[in-house]
Amino acid sequence: MAAKAMYLPVTPLLSTPVTEKSMRVRSFTVKCSTGSVSTGGSVATAPWKVADARLVLEDGSIWRAKSFGASGTQVGEVVFNTSLTGYQEILTDPSYAGQFVLMTCPHIGNTGINIDDEESIQCFLAGLVIRSLSISTSNYRCTESLSDYLSKRNIMGIYDVDTRAITRRLREDGSLIGVLSTEKSKTDAELLEMSRTWNIVGVDLISNVSCKEPYEWVGKTGLEWDFNSNRRFGETFHVVAYDFGIKHNILRRLASYGCKITVVPSTWPASETLKMNPDGVLFSNGPGDPSAVPYAVETVKEIIGKVPVFGICMGHQLLGQALGGKTYKMKFGHHGGNHPVRNLRNGSVEISAQNHNYAVDPESLPNGVEVTHVNLNDGSCAGLAFPQQKLMSLQYHPEASPGPHDSDLVFQQFMELMRKEKVHT
Repeated sequence: MAAKAMYLPVTPLLSTPVTEKSMRVRSFTVKCSTGSVSTGGSVATAPWKVADARLVLEDGSIWRAKSFGASGTQVGEVVFNTSLTGYQEILTDPSYAGQFVLMTCPHIGNTGINIDDEESIQCFLAGLVIRSLSISTSNYRCTESLSDYLSKRNIMGIYDVDTRAITRRLREDGSLIGVLSTEKSKTDAELLEMSRTWNIVGVDLISNVSCKEPYEWVGKTGLEWDFNSNRRFGETFHVVAYDFGIKHNILRRLASYGCKITVVPSTWPASETLKMNPDGVLFSNGPGDPSAVPYAVETVKEIIGKVPVFGICMGHQLLGQALGGKTYKMKFGHHGGNHPVRNLRNGSVEISAQNHNYAVDPESLPNGVEVTHVNLNDGSCAGLAFPQQKLMSLQYHPEASPGPHDSDLVFQQFMELMRKEKVHT
């Protein structure tokens, strides 16, 4: 980029005397690097990035946009997230595997990326769709830009697309399969065919996001971010956490409440877990259809009733199926940090962080299972308890990241469940 300065004369409008020097205004002519645009048989230059990507949805709509991050062609299910903050935690949430995440908040990227907000060791989502990409970053923890971060992790992103129009379409028609491409060689018809022949239902997405070997987790919530610290027990509980796509902040919150945590793969045998003699078992969040992982349901069945258990998100759905209930795919799911949930036990309302496309049908559950929470937006089941089986679960994320902390005390309830079991044995 080059700049050339020159002075322009200005006609005085004031009655006070002025000199010729004081009335000259310095102006700059700025020449920017440009992109090329084809206009018929000639090539013109433009001082801005032009649309170079397409999002083709299975309903036939084509959305042209500008790309950032990685290039290529990718297929996935398009969902929208209503969170105003926390895009880095969303990018690294394994529950988004196989999905394009559309952020309804229009301005994304302004805080950049930092190493502290990762919710897993990599990005599992298919791509990111946003309205406006920040041209600068401003945060004391920032180490790189969002665009550079996605490029290094081979994740595609698009911006300058009408995210409100796409969101309305998803709300009316339900989640749609889409294909994101920067490849000019692929026709719209080819991309549309890809979107209509790919299906996320019935696919085991957990096996690709779970750890491969057991490991011990020791990290707690940092002191500058911690809360509810006056509610901890003095004793330590050993928790075995099944990794169906577990978020790091679930582990941090358990550790902060005084737990020793052993994380095991999704395929870890129940018999091996019980040999560890844990005080409790956590079934974590994870991506996709719970009906696509019958092996996980069988594992849950073998553990229920033997030790206290706590299910979050996918874990909640697996517990529902293990108890004999059914799950179903929602129209467009719940994704965001502002979902109201009523606690039916005390009548309180919690604003919660949620990320799921499936739910438990409460009418299909056997006698003795209590629905403890309901989503106030659509009345869907948001929590279960079965005291005789030492079982509790939530459909949403009490650890937030991102989101409000209204539901964090459920970790204390899990501690109480394990403490009572310890006292009785």
